[in-house]
Amino acid sequence: MQNFRNYYLILGVPKDATADEIKKAYRRLARQLHPDVNPGDKSAEDRFKDINEAYDILSDLDKRAQYDQFSKFWKQKGFQGKQGVRLPNFKTWGNSKTTRKKPAEEVDFSDYSDFNKFLDQVLGRRREVRMATANDAAGVASSEPWSTASKKTSYVANSRPPRRDFDDREMRRETDDREMRRETDDREMRREIRETVDREPRRDIEARLTLPLERAYSGGTERIRLEDGRAIEVTLPPAMVSGQRIRLRNQGMGGGDLYLKITVSPHPFFRLEMSDICCELPLTPSEAVLGGDIEVPTLDGLVKMKLPPGVTSGKRLRLANKGYPTGNGDRGDQLVEIQVLIPKEISEEERELYEKLRQVESFKPRQDLSI
Repeated sequence: MQNFRNYYLILGVPKDATADEIKKAYRRLARQLHPDVNPGDKSAEDRFKDINEAYDILSDLDKRAQYDQFSKFWKQKGFQGKQGVRLPNFKTWGNSKTTRKKPAEEVDFSDYSDFNKFLDQVLGRRREVRMATANDAAGVASSEPWSTASKKTSYVANSRPPRRDFDDREMRRETDDREMRRETDDREMRREIRETVDREPRRDIEARLTLPLERAYSGGTERIRLEDGRAIEVTLPPAMVSGQRIRLRNQGMGGGDLYLKITVSPHPFFRLEMSDICCELPLTPSEAVLGGDIEVPTLDGLVKMKLPPGVTSGKRLRLANKGYPTGNGDRGDQLVEIQVLIPKEISEEERELYEKLRQVESFKPRQDLSI
């Protein structure tokens, strides 16, 4: 079964680890993954729940023994693919003190949807009552054909409590003792974490964050990992620029603040000049001569720009309010610098057209040379 949870692997201890080794491993991981140390980190929160579940089983001698005993069935064939059902008092199976119970080797694994539900029942993590099946009903009918729903059964009181009642009381007492020990360990762990946090002096720290231009322009939620190993989610403002510092309260050392120093990485097409965005737009010779509507990339997407006829390389055209936000509600402009490119390779058809153009063109750029 693919859903088997290896508690030894979760805590990072070998299967023959002592109780003290298990406790030390749990405490070490709990200090690293505790929600107070990793505020807002969903991954750390999930792992913290996993190590608590593992420690709950492996720190208890009885639960650990049952877990080790029944873990060998995790690849057992026969688990059904539908919702499983459970047998009452199943957590006492395999207990040498209780001989009246059915041995684990005789379990009908098709009663369980997967191994975890089988193991949950073994360790008493949940109790569900097994629902009667058609075979159960047939068995009752054949053994007691005269049995009816109104049949009454009388019981004789005994001055000595039954052995089963004694076992149940003893089991409840042991369970209460384990829960008390567990609560004590939890209180100690939380106290140690609080003391560790309190002992750290309040200190502001700084971290560098490099962003692409598009991300710096739009802002939004960003997940970052700090040098001390913490991973936090921060909400970044729009229109960030290189050198800007963003303050995150109480994310520093000992409750201090964290300052993110922003660096906007260079963009292959756009270039920031104060609040203006500059770019170079390549044109073909025919586009430069004829002009017309062309599409220009901006930080907001493609926009159409009216290209005047006869435009030359180096000329700058302005797209108003398509630049970078200034922070006071205004935006700069986008400056589009024209670059007329000459093709190095042309088709035969294009060559013929250029030959005809050379014969009919009236433009004489060398006519007025001062020589």
